Amino acid sequence: MKGETRLISALVIVSGFLSYFFISTFQLTESPPLPSTFQITWSSEYKITGQKLRGFVKTETGEKLYVVFTFSSEEEKSFYETTSLTGRTYLVQGELIAPLPPTHAYAFSMEKYLISKGGRGIFEISSWNFIEEKKSIRSFLATQRHSMKKHIETTFPESLVAEAQALLIGSQDQVDHELQRAYQKIGITHLFAISGLHVALVSWLFFEGLLRIGIRKEMATIVLLIILPIYGVLAGGAPSVWRAVSVVELIMLMRYARWQISIDDALAISFLCFVLLEPGVIYQIGFQLSYLATVSLVYSGVILRRSSNWLIRSFFITFVCQLLVYPLLLHHFYEISISSFLANIIFVPLFSFVILPLNIAMFVITFISMPVAKALFVGYEPLRGWLTKFILYLQELPFQLWSPGKPAIWLICVALISVLAGFYFIEIKHYGKFAVVMFIPAFCIHLSPMLFNETKVTFLNVGQGDCTVIELPFRRAVYVIDSGGLLRFEQEVWKTSESPYEVGRQVVVPFLKGRGIRDIDIFIATHADADHVEGAEEILQEINMREIHLTPGSMDKPVMRDLLMEAKKQKVPVKEKMQGTAWRVGETSFYYLWPRDTLYEGNDDSIVLYMQQGAFRALLTGDLEEHGEQELIHLYNKLLANMTLLKAGHHGSTSSIEPFVELLRPELTIFSAGLNNHYRHPHDEVVKRFTSRNLSILTTGIVGTIEVRIRGNSWSVQKEKDLVQ
Repeated sequence: MKGETRLISALVIVSGFLSYFFISTFQLTESPPLPSTFQITWSSEYKITGQKLRGFVKTETGEKLYVVFTFSSEEEKSFYETTSLTGRTYLVQGELIAPLPPTHAYAFSMEKYLISKGGRGIFEISSWNFIEEKKSIRSFLATQRHSMKKHIETTFPESLVAEAQALLIGSQDQVDHELQRAYQKIGITHLFAISGLHVALVSWLFFEGLLRIGIRKEMATIVLLIILPIYGVLAGGAPSVWRAVSVVELIMLMRYARWQISIDDALAISFLCFVLLEPGVIYQIGFQLSYLATVSLVYSGVILRRSSNWLIRSFFITFVCQLLVYPLLLHHFYEISISSFLANIIFVPLFSFVILPLNIAMFVITFISMPVAKALFVGYEPLRGWLTKFILYLQELPFQLWSPGKPAIWLICVALISVLAGFYFIEIKHYGKFAVVMFIPAFCIHLSPMLFNETKVTFLNVGQGDCTVIELPFRRAVYVIDSGGLLRFEQEVWKTSESPYEVGRQVVVPFLKGRGIRDIDIFIATHADADHVEGAEEILQEINMREIHLTPGSMDKPVMRDLLMEAKKQKVPVKEKMQGTAWRVGETSFYYLWPRDTLYEGNDDSIVLYMQQGAFRALLTGDLEEHGEQELIHLYNKLLANMTLLKAGHHGSTSSIEPFVELLRPELTIFSAGLNNHYRHPHDEVVKRFTSRNLSILTTGIVGTIEVRIRGNSWSVQKEKDLVQ
């Protein structure tokens, strides 16, 4: 009977994850329109970044909204930074807006995020008036959490604040991006957040502390039952926290009632309760990883008990956890850390039994005696600094990550089933069969991004900028032309976000990794404008580049500095290229048609790439303007006639002159420009030059990422909506 219930519990959780992959399409539900003014009450899920306040609220009817409010002054921002908003009610006016679609199939989806949180939509507040502060246990605890956060900021040394906030109250607002990425590369990100192990350790310390001061076991159990949910709120209420709290509470309550319940049944009940209370929670990555990792430990008892050596057991704990969640990690992040199998053996005990207890102790001491706390900080801060330097050193080592891209759903399911089969073979000590069932799906996942017999030219939706990715059949070569980027303007310090938006890191890199692109054969920076190259350094930090091509004379421009420094650090050759450079890969030929001289004068010195594959011919012109187009007409009149594809110069503004359009008459023209950009690109008069000739045009800002596929003498176009689906 016990075996049957264990099987049922396992099936409940695993079937939940399989259903996630097979659910067709979830969309935000249509609801009645909001009134012109209505009341909102703030939850504890909100964040202040730069000039914006963003977070979730509840309306009078119980609907959950994601709201955005823009501060009008530094004083107003300062007030809300020092005040807990949870439970505060406002009368608001504003506009309900639809979330923007993801920039491409591998990018962050605001709509899916809202679904996972049970939110209806995005509401931009234009004005509000404070009404009251609703008193509740939750709002009281949220206020205490906010106070704890501010207390850490004022008492801990600056270098220790981010770690203490992350480990003690689950706030990662101040975690440095570089350090966070280092944790990801070596596979220990989970240690910088409050996890189930974290909750278990704190519960054990609290319980043992109660027993040591003479409180009876039964009373200590009751106190712990009350304290655990309070701790869950104070710790930020992440899925891993509530999973651990709910399972522990359920087991303790059942034992208190003299009912026996196994941990796997408690886990299954906890899972079902979460999904029934908020169905969208199954879309939360933290929820998925937390339950799946716990399942791996619960059902791997035979494997974990094989050795009494703590080092070997630590390895097996990491091994079974990483193995079961690897298909899910690839689905969400398109890469997994190989070094995590060894790194966790060192860092899990270090964080769990040294760093966490020390942070708890230092936090408590700051309330008792600041001189004593400062003395502890003097000893701990340099040691923690050395550990950080060691982590940053480790993440620089090669071959840290396996980045096969986002596998097809059927491959993910096969991989998940293979892991379950692999665990069975380990239990019965058939290690050869284990190796086979694990290797074959992983090998298929690794090869799958390269098994296509067509050339793909993708115009990424990078907002007001350019980025084009060319993939040749069977991944013979990958070329990236420009990287997108932002034109950053000086603004007051209080309006500046601590984590500014980065096109290269947040748009281009996810696309490349999602496609399983591990190497860029040539990165081409057409010219030295921020909206074309500002994101290049971020790409180079994540994706290997074999060679970088620049237009002559652009190296000394300030916007190129970061890219060139990173290229020098990684020993990537940087070459200036101009008219006359040509190469061929398989059936595809490439030619640089422009520039002709080494004097860099701006847009009209953009590298112009001509591409030909059979009958398909494409011209990619960077930010080429009127003068450059006239020169191309003069030099390449016959070559450019009746073009298949044109990437219009300068986002459709000072380009595409009448003679140029008349000569090329492209079957398709792409304008790379942001949605509702303040430059009004592409300009109406430019667009009319194409539409008046019945020539097809597409704009990335309107239709999203555009993919052109060429096979033989035929070609087709897919737009963002098709790609995302």
